[in-house]
Amino acid sequence: MVDPVVEPVAENEEALPQLLGDFAPIDVWQRHMNAVFYGLRGERVRELYQTFAAADYRLGYALAADYVQRATQRQKAHPGKETAPLTIMEWGCGNGNLAACFLDHVKALDRDATLYPRIQYVLIDASETVLAGARANAELAKHGDRVQFVQATAPDLQSYADGSVDRIFCNELWSELPTKLLLRKAGDVMEEHIRPNLKETRLIDYPDWPGLVQAFAEADVAGLKPLPAFLEDILWEREYHKIEAKDVPFRRLITDFLKLFDEELLIPVNVGAAASLKEAHRLLAPDALGFSSFDAGTADEAVLNDPEKPCYNLVGGQFSFLVNLALLEDVAKQVGVGQVTIEPQKEFVGRSLGGNVMSLMDVLASHPNLPQDAPWQLDLLLMKTVEAVNAGYVSPYERTIDLPLSSETPEETRRELKQLLAQQAKHGVPDTVAYLTEEEVMKAAGQLEELGYDRSILQAAFMAPPQPVDYFHFRMGTDKQ
Repeated sequence: MVDPVVEPVAENEEALPQLLGDFAPIDVWQRHMNAVFYGLRGERVRELYQTFAAADYRLGYALAADYVQRATQRQKAHPGKETAPLTIMEWGCGNGNLAACFLDHVKALDRDATLYPRIQYVLIDASETVLAGARANAELAKHGDRVQFVQATAPDLQSYADGSVDRIFCNELWSELPTKLLLRKAGDVMEEHIRPNLKETRLIDYPDWPGLVQAFAEADVAGLKPLPAFLEDILWEREYHKIEAKDVPFRRLITDFLKLFDEELLIPVNVGAAASLKEAHRLLAPDALGFSSFDAGTADEAVLNDPEKPCYNLVGGQFSFLVNLALLEDVAKQVGVGQVTIEPQKEFVGRSLGGNVMSLMDVLASHPNLPQDAPWQLDLLLMKTVEAVNAGYVSPYERTIDLPLSSETPEETRRELKQLLAQQAKHGVPDTVAYLTEEEVMKAAGQLEELGYDRSILQAAFMAPPQPVDYFHFRMGTDKQ
């Protein structure tokens, strides 16, 4: 619990932001905000942001194809364990869609039924609210008692024995695990501390100010739920303090890593992700098929040395940090893993489909003249793009895009958008970050050109290298791989 600081609420035009808590390291407040955020909004996370696994099936299918291929190769090379149970863990399970798609596809690919019947799939999340949403997933429920739900944090799974797990993966988890912001100054390592204040314009909404401060300090979700939402109206102050060596895991490695960069330059140090690598290494069996993390980050030291890099974003009041893949690769090597590979996430997905892929948002971003003035014009282009692509896209799942319309959308445009939303193909593109193949997009090239797209730009976008900060697949093997 973060200690509360109670200040009187000003009731005049000169009111100032009021303290909700005291200074603490940013990873302490990040952990606290995650607890509050998921407690209040866990069942509505998709309204704030989408992940590559929340509705799309292709990441789950790619993981399944990779698993079946590797497991089959292992079985041929080392026969004799054809009946041994196979524990697969997903850390940070979200709504259960990734698990459902993975298990569906493993079952379909496992024609001889040598793998699927042996799988025990364990969904792990720190939030009971999130787990409840996954339990309610009808597609996942089809897999019955093959699925387990565990409330726990990824780096702390002591109830599972060493070497007992065959495969672990997580999607957009590392960016939400505790992360410190560190810098070097005059030979010392300093860390960023922050403290929260509520905007002065919101103070009038909370006549029981001490009650709000206490409930927030205790992450009392039951006490906060009846109150007006406020997470997005928190202002964060920052200051810097010398860090004690004992407070940093892998401290020698991290200290040496910081020396690669300019002084007084903030570097994200994903301590929670580092701890998860250590725990994954403990859990994975010697012949296991490894650990995979999918997240937004960079392994480029030039990007990390840029003072303008985005160390974190605030989404709905929640902290989401840049994943320092370069440092985590060093951590994995120190832990003693067999092999680490880092590749663009879209390459991993594309490999399973035998071609190039990009997301629907990438397609939209390739438009030479994206609407800039009114957001509803962009919504209209998006839905017309979906209509065009759906002519050559068929999902195995019945899902459509749910696009909330702005209250400022003109009535004529609103009617057109509602019609486009209602007429979506039932097995069409499920959300804006869904992966599309080059073949699917080029089938619709004629219609897309009528919307102002350029065929050559679209083709080039499929071949484009990853951005300096992009979504990557970080794979860690085991000692014997």
